[in-house]
Amino acid sequence: MFQQYETAKADFLAIEPRFQSDVMETLSRTGFDEAEAEITAWEGYKPTPIFDLAGLADTLGLKAVYYKHEGPRFGLGSFKALGGAYAVLRCIQRELSDTQGRKITVEEIRNGHFASQISAMTIISATDGNHGRSVAWGAQMFGAKCRIYIHAEVSAFRADAMQNLGAEVVRINGDYDETVAQTRIDSEEFGWRIVSDTSWPGYCLPPLDVMAGYGVMAREIVQQLPEPPTHVFLQGGVGGLAASVNAAFHQEWDKAAPRSIVVEPELAPCLFASAKAGAPTSVKIEEETLMAGLSCGEPSQIAWQILENSVHGFMTIPETLVAPAVQMLAKGQSGDCGIEAGESAVAGLIGLICGATSPSLRDEMKLDSESRVLIVGSEGVTDPNLFRAILRNHD
Repeated sequence: MFQQYETAKADFLAIEPRFQSDVMETLSRTGFDEAEAEITAWEGYKPTPIFDLAGLADTLGLKAVYYKHEGPRFGLGSFKALGGAYAVLRCIQRELSDTQGRKITVEEIRNGHFASQISAMTIISATDGNHGRSVAWGAQMFGAKCRIYIHAEVSAFRADAMQNLGAEVVRINGDYDETVAQTRIDSEEFGWRIVSDTSWPGYCLPPLDVMAGYGVMAREIVQQLPEPPTHVFLQGGVGGLAASVNAAFHQEWDKAAPRSIVVEPELAPCLFASAKAGAPTSVKIEEETLMAGLSCGEPSQIAWQILENSVHGFMTIPETLVAPAVQMLAKGQSGDCGIEAGESAVAGLIGLICGATSPSLRDEMKLDSESRVLIVGSEGVTDPNLFRAILRNHD
């Protein structure tokens, strides 16, 4: 059943996390509290579901496999809806507080007290799709202008989704990291405000707000599961999702928090490379992965500080398994319900199957018949054309 996973080349690097308390509090409980209070008050908020994939667990010789499905999130299709939009609000709040000489509350912003000032602001961001959609939604919700930068491989459907939320979408030649660089240039030239989900020296507040927003999802998981999982498999990218989830789990579960394994495409392994080097390390993207949301060559420095203190292993997975995993999840496995998810959502699923079906990896990851594994399905079908093509080409 899983022969292609058993024979696939998946690299794994086990590390011993340090759990330094000062670093783990980079994302504070207060920050998570404030994000949760704000986001859960937005129209349309409701927790996304967790599915118990009992059939898959039985097939893999595990006690349980849980899948957190972020597809229904605010109608935007991914967990990114939590981060970008909230960071837009906080960016506007900081800007107004600076110009008004006092702390402006989010209630004042929501009630339209500074509508004219906000309408003069331009929020910009670089994206592979989902983060930009959230930023565009947040700018629309709070009344700011929005300009989103995308690279050459971002699909037309994803670009249209951002334009439909009022954003001006600018496509540049180059990869994701080059779009980030362009936002920095234009921010300096025009005075526009960047809301990025990655960080660099001197730029950390919006990425921290983004990660605080992701904490809403992590806290939902804490409430939804009957007990802490023993393992969690998380997507890589720049590292923001994994850092947020790990920080929140350690706050809520302390020593009972799960072993954390971060999974990346073999074509974009910046976190794996950082773990090997023992420091944030960039990699050159030679070829774009199908997992568009994970095609990142440079880690977020502030996320990396948390990851190196909380992750038990970093893993890369082969590109050949992405489409089959999307199809398998959509059709259901061993009696489990089908879940329609995007290509970036299945990274953790692939990592788990590769690990559980390899005797050596299974041992390194400490997977056994008592393991309760959580997978974060980070997105639903955010590009229906690509999703249909994947199902059609792998029937």
